[in-house]
Amino acid sequence: MNFDIFLHISSQKQLLEIKINSKITKSYPISTAKNGIGQIKGSECTPCGWHRIRAKIGDSKTLNSVFVARRPTGEIYNVELAEKFPNRDWILTRVLWLDGLERGKNRYGNVHTASRYIYIHGCPDELITGQPESHGCIRMKNADILDLFNQVSVGTKVFID
Repeated sequence: MNFDIFLHISSQKQLLEIKINSKITKSYPISTAKNGIGQIKGSECTPCGWHRIRAKIGDSKTLNSVFVARRPTGEIYNVELAEKFPNRDWILTRVLWLDGLERGKNRYGNVHTASRYIYIHGCPDELITGQPESHGCIRMKNADILDLFNQVSVGTKVFID
């Protein structure tokens, strides 16, 4: 597939790039899945291939706003909250919900990216260390996800490898 404007997510480089006409216009450090690349529901892997942004969630919310099941909780992430919920998989600031475009690879059945709830989202900034550590989603620093959120629209294509 060939798209003029798209996001390229490299699990090898732990980098998200905005590409316009194949030229990188901006890049951000990220964290993909600790379990690597994979498609199967329940694997906690980051799915590969072509996707699109299905929904943009959190417009106008405060930096470090906490989301659970794509809904803001009203909490703002801080040290005290982190200590209170040490095992929470933090989804912060903004959410870009992905949907697979390749039938049988990342769309439909037990490989469907959208029904796996795979997002590009903010997380505690200290979790972005250049290492894959997520549960399948693509994690970003909060200022970076806010910047990216303001540059993309629903339908923007995303390639993950």
